[in-house]
Amino acid sequence: MTDSSFLSDLPLAGDLISTNFDGWPEWLKTEFDEHAHDGEVGSRLLSENDRVRVWEIRLAPGERWHAHRHVLDYFWTAITAGRSRQHTFDGTVREVSYDAGETRHFHFGAGEYLLHSIENIGDTELIFSTVEHLDSANAPLPLTAGRK
Repeated sequence: MTDSSFLSDLPLAGDLISTNFDGWPEWLKTEFDEHAHDGEVGSRLLSENDRVRVWEIRLAPGERWHAHRHVLDYFWTAITAGRSRQHTFDGTVREVSYDAGETRHFHFGAGEYLLHSIENIGDTELIFSTVEHLDSANAPLPLTAGRK
């Protein structure tokens, strides 16, 4: 998919910092290539059943979670307040501030996805819970061995 115009309808948070891959180091471009189909949308899979996958992301200040692909309808909730920098496959960079309890919902049509990374640029640990709906328009991406 090269058309990313549907991203404008997604509830992407934050301030747009740059576009057109401006300032992206080569290692980051390589990471996006290597993780283009990585369905591990969190650092720890907390629960999975036939309807949902529940993930946790915990990022210490300065820590980042590598590029990963969302293909399933999902929502995230910020457990803690904080700030992040997100790189997105369309070449944009956003900086985002979160309030504890803030929640955003995402819906993807067939073939649509969001490929991005997240880095904690705040002073405190950043924690999210993400819930993916397995009955979405797209099939779930396989998880690496040991996750399931």
